[in-house]
Amino acid sequence: MRMEELPPSLLVEILSRLTDSTDLVRCRVVSKSLNAVSYDVRCVSLVCSMSRYLKSRSPETKHLVTPFKTVFKNLVRSSNNLESVSLGVDRALGGISFDDVEDESDDLYLTDFNFIKDWLPSVSHALKSFSVSDFWVQSCWRRSEALSLISSTCRNLVKLVVRNAWLSVDGLCSMPTLAILTLEFVRLDDEDLSRINSCFPNLTQLNLIGVGGLKDPKINLSHLTTCQWSVSNAPLSLIICAPCLVDLNLKCIRPRLIVLDAPSLSNFDLSLENADELRFKNCANMQCLQLNVECLSIGFLRSMSHHCSMVKRLTLDLDGKTERGDVIEFGFDTLLEYFPSIIYLNLGYGAWRVMENSFRWGGLEDRIGMKSLKELVAHLVVNEMGYTLAFIFSVLDKCAKLSDVSLLVHRDVDSYVASNLISACRSKFPRVRWRWGIWKEGIKDTWVCNGI
Repeated sequence: MRMEELPPSLLVEILSRLTDSTDLVRCRVVSKSLNAVSYDVRCVSLVCSMSRYLKSRSPETKHLVTPFKTVFKNLVRSSNNLESVSLGVDRALGGISFDDVEDESDDLYLTDFNFIKDWLPSVSHALKSFSVSDFWVQSCWRRSEALSLISSTCRNLVKLVVRNAWLSVDGLCSMPTLAILTLEFVRLDDEDLSRINSCFPNLTQLNLIGVGGLKDPKINLSHLTTCQWSVSNAPLSLIICAPCLVDLNLKCIRPRLIVLDAPSLSNFDLSLENADELRFKNCANMQCLQLNVECLSIGFLRSMSHHCSMVKRLTLDLDGKTERGDVIEFGFDTLLEYFPSIIYLNLGYGAWRVMENSFRWGGLEDRIGMKSLKELVAHLVVNEMGYTLAFIFSVLDKCAKLSDVSLLVHRDVDSYVASNLISACRSKFPRVRWRWGIWKEGIKDTWVCNGI
């Protein structure tokens, strides 16, 4: 049976699942039946590739290339039931600089108000998801009012994604149906973010990734449950008020103040260069904490533990160097004293190095937190076998409930050294379930032995 002989409903289902709607265009020209059902597809996705971009710029081939905007408008024109629209440029085009562009073209300016106005109103009635990834070279110096058009025409929109654009909130309308919003590498002002808070009141998921232009940003959303916020500049203060927030991933550069009011917060992933002050309100339900900081001091540790003392799972890494005084004071035992409820601890290489150095200075003391730990994951480099083994053995001696230990040895460590480390640990503590693996910067951890 040929494809066009399939039932129309099945054809619509197949064509709606195409990841590249360029194939939908091809289907329209090869068969009348495919052409007929193509206007009932629910999803359209079109990306301008690097090859298309280069051909459109070459004097030898540009006359052969149909403009990308034209292709897209022809694709969605007369569509009946579009629920999802995604258009954008290939990520590889993000590497093109202003020096590579000699004119002020707008052929790939995809958040252009006039371009979106040409097609969006005709398909907006059923649209639930809309994603646009602009061409930064053309969009960054043009302030777009696309948000106002989207909010005024897409009354049933649930998910909105905008990337690589300078956005205006002038004329922004309330969108009570919008639940998921992603703004990635866009320019906004503080008052713009405040407007988004008020016009999108029912957001449950918010992703702000590399949003620039903010000085004192504030998120105030009563229904928000998941938030990923990566701040590209150094704001003076950063405030989050979200009573239903459960999962928060926050990355920021040296803010003076972080205020977090999230009584339902359970999972908190914080990457931070430095902060003068942290204020946590109503965060007593936090269960999982991931910390990746440039410099970890006892003061910072004390501040975090004051609000996160009930954390059960802690992942910790250090990107920078800790002052010598803190190295002496901040050891494995100190960490568990500040987080006495931990049953799972995952230490990145930076944190492990600091704690091993601290052990060399003064060993380990019995602390109350040492009694709770059950599982340990450690990323390490074996510089001196004797010190590393002594540290591991001391931890296991003092943590009576510690029964699962996963050691990831750096890929550059000699295999003979790693093998000796493994054998010594297994021989000394046969009661422990050991896991062994390899780690390297920028590469996913590899497990060699999954439990002995």
